Amino acid sequence: MAALILTIDLGTSGPKVSLFDTKARCVGYEFEEVPLLLSEGGGAEQRPSDWIHAIRTGYARLVAKAKIDTRKIIAVNCTAQWSGTVCVDKAGNELMNSIIWMDTRGAKYVKELTHGPIRVEGYGVGKILQWIRLTGGGPTKSGKDSIAHILYIKNERKKIYDKTYKFLEPKDYLNLWLTGRFAASYDSITLHWITDNRDINNITYHDGLLNLTGLEKEKLPELLPANSILGTVSEQIAEEFGLNADVKVISGTPDVQSAAIGSGAIRDFEGHLYVGTSSWLVCHVPFKKTDVFHNMGTIPSALPGRYLIANEQETAGASLNFIKNNLLYHTDELDTGAAPKDFYKLLDKIAAKVKPGSEGLIFLPWMYGERSPVDDHHVRGGFYNLSLTHNRTHLLRSVLEGVSLNGRWLLMYVEKMTGKGFDSINYIGGGANSAVWSQIMADVLNRPIKQVKEPLMANSRGTAMLALLALGMMDIDRAAQAVEINKVFEPNVANKGLYDELFERFVEIYTRNKPIWMKLNK
Repeated sequence: MAALILTIDLGTSGPKVSLFDTKARCVGYEFEEVPLLLSEGGGAEQRPSDWIHAIRTGYARLVAKAKIDTRKIIAVNCTAQWSGTVCVDKAGNELMNSIIWMDTRGAKYVKELTHGPIRVEGYGVGKILQWIRLTGGGPTKSGKDSIAHILYIKNERKKIYDKTYKFLEPKDYLNLWLTGRFAASYDSITLHWITDNRDINNITYHDGLLNLTGLEKEKLPELLPANSILGTVSEQIAEEFGLNADVKVISGTPDVQSAAIGSGAIRDFEGHLYVGTSSWLVCHVPFKKTDVFHNMGTIPSALPGRYLIANEQETAGASLNFIKNNLLYHTDELDTGAAPKDFYKLLDKIAAKVKPGSEGLIFLPWMYGERSPVDDHHVRGGFYNLSLTHNRTHLLRSVLEGVSLNGRWLLMYVEKMTGKGFDSINYIGGGANSAVWSQIMADVLNRPIKQVKEPLMANSRGTAMLALLALGMMDIDRAAQAVEINKVFEPNVANKGLYDELFERFVEIYTRNKPIWMKLNK
């Protein structure tokens, strides 16, 4: 067997450990689940020790099943959930659970940080202009950015803060475990909002932003260029994993950036849509630009010299999981038993039987607040226009349509930012496994949807491709060609008028109900 790339994709539900050949073809993978720890007041944490244990378990199972010679592995590359914070001491030991991207406990500190006498969208004008000029964005009011986590720890976990040697993103914590090096890449550090991103090839910490936020530079990792070689695996990792001592560790990238590569939409202005637990609609661009009113802007990408338009819909596939676990198959006195293993295949059959538009039923997918195109952690989801004529088949299809309508909302502002429309959109994530949802997306977005083959492997595949690019074993054109398209779904012109109308009502529902959500959830 030829040379192999080992990838680690640390999602919110757990890590996926994979092996790829030098053409970015998957040789095998294993997934291991880890618990999510939610608490009152917006707390969302995970134990870094659980991540490491799950990676070890998945790797051992993968090597045993694939029956490969681990000495063929030439590089390791990690991607991970973004906007998380791990506090470590000088020896690299975790000091508390990792605060992850869902956590909102730092929201009040971000509000204080961004406050000013003259405000735009709740931000002090002078402060947000400085952030936008230097970084391309600014801390979100939801409190879900890394800067908010650190401010929460500084104000409410002071002993932990004082003991912390470095604050690390999840991806950078994995790299510390692999190499012993405390480092971040240009792309992973972005959501601390303390770097000068104007020169995409020379990103540095900015003293003015450090003073503004109150963060201490000595508690932050060194910065490395995007997709660079971090070093080699430590002696301990080499021995434990059966690797050669010279196995390279690439700097890695957050999940948004790795998915952009693994989607196949790699060249400038080629868009991709991801639907998993959350959702986003992004593309690479050669310029820096910000839309502060809709919480999206360009950030450093995993590709050297390129920016990536960033946005996020907070709950997409998570909405379907809510319906399955909290309504249809909830455990209580009305228990109907466990959900069937083929639940999502059955959902496709059911949703296909319902007419487009779900007979006027509109689902609002804002189950955990929202980030883009509105940064509003007070907003909540639900079913709108529900009547006695509806049943669960309508509810299920309307969830698919509601997530798609929010995708259309994102698309509108992404295309304004790029200055050009997408000819087509590559579709990845769990949602792309559904032919019904792919067609709904095509109809609602009114764009051809390219269903990527093996859509759940996009992050891992992109991580392998980035390793091959860093090692000089692949170029951009070959990387784009390495991603196969399963099917192209064309918009059904007969449904255009219907979804145009539903989209107008969808946005109107948010606008009219925003004050009510504010009162209910503040």
